Amino acid sequence: MVMRRKKLLLPEELLSGKSAASSYLIAGIIIMLMFLSQIYFVRLDLTSEKRYTLSTVTKETLKNMPEMAFVKVYLDGDLPPEFVKMRNSIREMLDEFRVYAGERIQYQFVNPMEGKTPQARKNLMQELINKGLQVTNIQATDEEGGKSEKYIFPGAIITYKNTEVPLNLLQNNPGLSAEENLNNSMQLLEYKLISTLHTLASDTVKKIAFVEGHGEFDQYQTADISKELSLFFQVDRGKINGVAGCLDQYIAVIIAGPTQRFSEADKFVLDQYLMQGGKILFFVDGARISLDSLHESASVALINDVNLDDQLFRYGVRINPNLIQDIQCALIPVNTAVEGQPARFVPFPWYYFPLLLPKQDHPVTRTINLVRSEFASSIDTLAAAGLRKTILLTTSSFTKVSNLPNYVSLEQVREAPRKEEFNKQNLAVAVMVEGSFTSIFRNRMLEGLGIKGNYQFRPSGQAGAIVVVSDADIIRNDVRFDARGPLISPAGFDRYTGQIFGNREFVVNTLNYLTDASGIIQLRNKEFRLRVLDRNKVRNERIKWQLINTVVPSLIIALAGIIQHFLRKRKYGKQITE
Repeated sequence: MVMRRKKLLLPEELLSGKSAASSYLIAGIIIMLMFLSQIYFVRLDLTSEKRYTLSTVTKETLKNMPEMAFVKVYLDGDLPPEFVKMRNSIREMLDEFRVYAGERIQYQFVNPMEGKTPQARKNLMQELINKGLQVTNIQATDEEGGKSEKYIFPGAIITYKNTEVPLNLLQNNPGLSAEENLNNSMQLLEYKLISTLHTLASDTVKKIAFVEGHGEFDQYQTADISKELSLFFQVDRGKINGVAGCLDQYIAVIIAGPTQRFSEADKFVLDQYLMQGGKILFFVDGARISLDSLHESASVALINDVNLDDQLFRYGVRINPNLIQDIQCALIPVNTAVEGQPARFVPFPWYYFPLLLPKQDHPVTRTINLVRSEFASSIDTLAAAGLRKTILLTTSSFTKVSNLPNYVSLEQVREAPRKEEFNKQNLAVAVMVEGSFTSIFRNRMLEGLGIKGNYQFRPSGQAGAIVVVSDADIIRNDVRFDARGPLISPAGFDRYTGQIFGNREFVVNTLNYLTDASGIIQLRNKEFRLRVLDRNKVRNERIKWQLINTVVPSLIIALAGIIQHFLRKRKYGKQITE
């Protein structure tokens, strides 16, 4: 009897055929995936708030860009960690843009202060500021504990064809922490970049107009807002003069600080413009008072009657004849020196200058800074069918209201506020009304009003919108004249503290919201959750969490290696025995 010995197969031989088949299968799958990736484009965003997902309007804007845009970002070099995160977010966003726009989006990150002499740095800083970029100074700490001041420009300049547009990317709200400001800045990256690119790539330029002829602010008092709006619109100025249809070419009109009465003919032109779906911004003071007169003596605040009350009432809004005082307010310098001695100015809270709260769930006002106002009045909204009303700006929870006429004196800064008097809260100062309006001239005789030109009367209108603000100073900028010409301060600039409030952004966002047909303004609603570390836990449990983050991963890897070795030994040991 012949005994045949069974051949003993080594593990490598047992697996050789199976391994070869697996290798071919994996290679085939990889080749197939590479082929499909050339046909189909897929990106996965695993964040809960879809942080890395571009909106549809952004993708369409980038795909349809006719020319190349160059984005030069002035945020590079040795930066604090929080600004490094912001720089990386900007880079990631621009890389996402390139996926859809291809070579039509080019960008460069530069350190504007690198390799320059102190004088050259100073000249460059002034050049960038003149172009519209805002500088931010930060305190940097070196390895030896010393501190130094650094200047950075968290912004960019976008060049499209022969046009340069400055873009400030840092939200700087003093009422928020540094983490919240940076988080808000990253939330608005897509909106700020794509709204600018959309405007630059547009074939047509929308036109807006400042109405004149009723004592409104002049071109110098609205220069800052006009300059900012000119990045998005063609900005004109002119009188109505009762000419029907003279506003039809404008997508929106602004009435900024009238002090003289509107004629019925001018009111008719505004009314019929609104009936055609127009958009009107009314910056109308409820009270008339001069701050300059207060420095000389006391003054009396009077009702500012410009003959618009009946018209606004029909549109669902009433500016009340009162004056607001608010505990949350700006400062004013008061001379505290005794008579005969040199002037000594000390800043005091001036309750007649409320710092208004923006509505945080609306794209116009979300994430913007407090809005500075002067001698504001409250606004009531009235029942009106078919109209949607949104309050955009309010006072704080500690507000006092005084009816007009009212005595005002700088001596009031010395009086301590009484809680029982500041018992009003969240009074409306800016209101938006949207919908189909009813004409104030419905069922009225039009002959004899002095209307010029041909017109077809519309008793009701298409969907339009108005924004009513009861303090015209919100849109005004300070202006001084010297040998160099007019010196224009930013709108919302507080010359006593050097702070810039959210006035400019409020006005620009409002115009963009009212005139936006693409839906880009809705990108301002994008929200990233701020996941802040618990500082107390970091301080008290630092060693524990350091061990968890360094030792535990190593132990897991070692344990996985031991388990894998045991399983392989068990598996291949059985095969050898057989």
